[in-house]
Amino acid sequence: MSSESYHEPIELISDGTKNLHRALVSLKEELEAVDWYQQRAEACSDEELRSVLLHNKNEEVEHAMMTLEWLRRYDAVFAANIATYLGSSGPIVEVEKRREEAALARGDSGPSPALGIGSLKGAR
Repeated sequence: MSSESYHEPIELISDGTKNLHRALVSLKEELEAVDWYQQRAEACSDEELRSVLLHNKNEEVEHAMMTLEWLRRYDAVFAANIATYLGSSGPIVEVEKRREEAALARGDSGPSPALGIGSLKGAR
């Protein structure tokens, strides 16, 4: 079972990391359910059953977003990345570039919100 798939000895893992793991596993499960319901609804030949399956899919999306919100509130790296990418406009892969350019323009050379370790440019 994925909720039991710790990669390190359980006694070495903090309660916070265990809760983060629970949230991440739950998010993966919710997204997997969205995929399954979408496929079933699209393949379904009965319109009423299709509407039930799509309703169920939308409920799973709601659950996934609730879990994502918990992750945003709990983890600063998730929060920074959610603030950067969700609701952004333009090409998604350009968002990080614009964020980095804005930070340089402000003279900010602090840690990158994406990784929390700062820039590795020029590192040896």
